[in-house]
Amino acid sequence: MSFKFDLEEAVRFDKMDELASFRDEFYIKEGQYYLDGNSLGLLSKKAEQAVMDLLTSWRDYGIEGWMEGDHPWFTLSESLGDKTAPLIGAKASEVIVTGSITVNLHQMLSTFYKPEGKRTKIAADELNFPSDIYALQSQIELKGFNPDEQLIKAESVNGTTLTIEEIDQVLTDEVAVLLLPSVLYRSGQLLPIKEITKRAHEKGILVGFDLAHSIGAVPHELHEWEVDFAVWCNYKYMNNGPGGSGGLFIHEKHHGKLPGLKGWFGSDKNKQFDMAHTFTQGDGAGAYQIGTPNIFSTAPLIGSLELFEKAGIEKLREKSLHQTQYIADFVEKELIQFGMKKVTPSTDEERGGHIALQHDSAASICKAMKARGIIPDFRAPDIIRLAPAAFYTSYQDLYEAMQIVKEIMETETYQSFSNERNVIA
Repeated sequence: MSFKFDLEEAVRFDKMDELASFRDEFYIKEGQYYLDGNSLGLLSKKAEQAVMDLLTSWRDYGIEGWMEGDHPWFTLSESLGDKTAPLIGAKASEVIVTGSITVNLHQMLSTFYKPEGKRTKIAADELNFPSDIYALQSQIELKGFNPDEQLIKAESVNGTTLTIEEIDQVLTDEVAVLLLPSVLYRSGQLLPIKEITKRAHEKGILVGFDLAHSIGAVPHELHEWEVDFAVWCNYKYMNNGPGGSGGLFIHEKHHGKLPGLKGWFGSDKNKQFDMAHTFTQGDGAGAYQIGTPNIFSTAPLIGSLELFEKAGIEKLREKSLHQTQYIADFVEKELIQFGMKKVTPSTDEERGGHIALQHDSAASICKAMKARGIIPDFRAPDIIRLAPAAFYTSYQDLYEAMQIVKEIMETETYQSFSNERNVIA
């Protein structure tokens, strides 16, 4: 694909875009180019209305809201799990909206990490997000082991991506559970989930994935691929708001397995209010809930999922790939001369929803971009992440934003900003 990188082309792409009308569903600040949807998605009008609707149900029903209204709170997690399932290729019974990504990971590890014999290790990767590693270390310690010995990490030769061969190195007969991200947060590399799962299963290893940087941007087939479990947050491409409730997937072949962390809302709903001290496990993924659902942190997802149902994850992926290719090609043509290096893999099969750029002055460049209305994402020590969101990023946005970035690099205006991260990068 060859881009011209002119305004006429951008306008033409926008006219051809089947998803262009969804932009009007979101609150977009005038004069701003928002390219940080992989950290926090923007607010949609439907998500806003969903929050207001549940506030109204609280006002009108009081405690009866648990069973009354358009979205009864008691089964809200299950109903939204049903609607999330198609986005990741799962059965409705395999998905639940609940907790946070780290809480859900603790639940899955408590359930699946059962050291026995020489299978006492957890395998991960050295490029993973810190919170996942913290959870793995904690679970190993809770079993009485030393994380320095029992947590093994696939090493990356280039420091930004992983090869299947590098992952293979940690798939030993001492490993009980493998946890990997679907998309590496620093580079935007999409890992071959199906192939990794197959290889791990052949060696008797249970497999889990962190979908934080792929759900809502990349379609998956978790049930067909026989992934054992997955966890995710919903505030990135899913546009569920800051700290919004997360989700988990557990393959139906494991349904009935006792949750490692039993909780009130993991009970069989028909018996939950019997108030018995004997835990009666709920059905499917719902059994792995822990506490009472946070209704107002879940509410925005009602509206967000309506938009996903209308747009379709395949069409969103198609536009995302086209827009990230636009950025990648612009970097190769116009920015490489300024020392900007693209570290995201080039093929569609290996690319998630964002483009990662490496530069020694990445922090100051991000600050210069923000001063000009572009919202990027900085990751220490030297990564700039740009994530167009298929729902609301127009091609004219991309054209204008990339022209500004080129100007910043040409004029070296970024040098007037400190090359240190802010408290929140």
